Amino acid sequence: MVVPYRHEPFTDFTVEENRKAYQEALEFVKSQLGQEYPLIINGEKVFTEDKTISENPSNKEEVVGFVSKCSRELAEKAMQAADEAFKSWKKWDPAARANILFKASAMIRRRKHEFSAWLTYEAGKPWKEADADTAEAIDFLEYYARQILRLKDGIEINSRDGEHNQFTYIPLGVGVTISPWNFAFAIMAGTTAGPMVAGNTILLKPASTTPVIAYKFMEVLLEAGLPKGVVNYIPGSSAEMGDYLVDHPRTRFINFTGSKKVGLHIAERAAKVQDGQIWMKRVIAEMGGKDTIIVDDNADLDLAAESIVYSAFGFSGQKCSACSRAVIHEKVYDTVLEKVVNRTKELTVGPVYQDNTNFMGPVNDQAAFEKVLNYIEVGKQEGKLMVGGEGDNTTGYFIKPTVFADVAPDARIMQEEIFGPVVAFAKAKDFDELIEIANNTEYGLTGAVISNNRDHLEQAREDFHVGNLYFNRGCTAAIVGYHPFGGFNMSGTDSKAGGPDYLLHFLQPKTVSDMF
Repeated sequence: MVVPYRHEPFTDFTVEENRKAYQEALEFVKSQLGQEYPLIINGEKVFTEDKTISENPSNKEEVVGFVSKCSRELAEKAMQAADEAFKSWKKWDPAARANILFKASAMIRRRKHEFSAWLTYEAGKPWKEADADTAEAIDFLEYYARQILRLKDGIEINSRDGEHNQFTYIPLGVGVTISPWNFAFAIMAGTTAGPMVAGNTILLKPASTTPVIAYKFMEVLLEAGLPKGVVNYIPGSSAEMGDYLVDHPRTRFINFTGSKKVGLHIAERAAKVQDGQIWMKRVIAEMGGKDTIIVDDNADLDLAAESIVYSAFGFSGQKCSACSRAVIHEKVYDTVLEKVVNRTKELTVGPVYQDNTNFMGPVNDQAAFEKVLNYIEVGKQEGKLMVGGEGDNTTGYFIKPTVFADVAPDARIMQEEIFGPVVAFAKAKDFDELIEIANNTEYGLTGAVISNNRDHLEQAREDFHVGNLYFNRGCTAAIVGYHPFGGFNMSGTDSKAGGPDYLLHFLQPKTVSDMF
């Protein structure tokens, strides 16, 4: 009997034993830096001359790893391996597939700090954020293993005299997982393991800046007993082999997390039927957000400030769920703004791989650094800079947490996804206008309402158009199985990762009617 699902607890780093254990993990990972990593195709290691250099964004001179790049020819080889592996993998007992995830999750749990330390080095994640990322990866494996056990026998439907009817689910085929760098372990693991445990085979293309943690995950899957060819690890250029796999007639689905621009590009290409293709490809896409916390005039203003600061600046604002817009009732606007500015001034920014003293680490890379600073320059024209607004890429890609006040709802920094530590403040005259401004973007991912007015909370429940809405807390930190995650409009297909119907995106129902 499978025990009930409970999410993986977070590590309390105020405990000296935990701090020491994490520091030891950091020292171990540091001793492993600079190694070469191959592709894994059909269970075999494939080294290529062309390499991706994964760097530590807190210390850009430090190389985390040299990772082989997949060519178009090797991508085709991986496709053939996955296509062949599907023939047997789809016939595995779903419980046996689930057992691989249970074993993998147990292996990761025993090495939790080690995996988190890789995230600290490769993704620039502070200890707390890295720990949460690893915990979420464990949660995804555990949760999806339990979900396939729930679905494996199908759903009961009606039968009648002389007729027995059965409704079951079968896997789709070969899928392409394209994972992001911001949750380099959790989302990568979830978007791979979910469709895999459902009986599909996977071509895993991790983000180019965080391929090493994905390789470490592959090592765990293979050690846990995953058959060769079921998951193929093929980091590489989107131009070289990403589009090739999206277009491929044997690709059955694309599971993507990333920007709106790339997501729409994938959806457009996947819609075209290629020669030899006999199905419509499915696209499961989570494409970002422009997320708002609204603060009512009847609210806990300290809670509001804390929620805005953590949601805006946790992991340097590099979350699709991050609060980049704070819309405040005009009666409490000045007070909330002052509280947020004061809290923001207390935040420390700097390297995160040496100790746990800095709240914020770096942004992802030079491109992210330049993009965020460009938006800050736009913000200086659109609002009043209250704090922050500066960056330093001398050793790493560090940007100070930045707050702009008095920004118009239609301003660029209120409409475009920045993906950095920048939050814009706007005011509203009443609750209706708070909701109106919150809804005035093309996205619809997360949002939060800070209010003690139950009528207003119920109004927001109906009218605040986002996939994940939170009352009296921040708009980040969804937990697998507790807050199924995904959004509306240009935030994607609302696939609800970590939710009870997620695996259905990678299954097709089959009805069998037996006359007797």
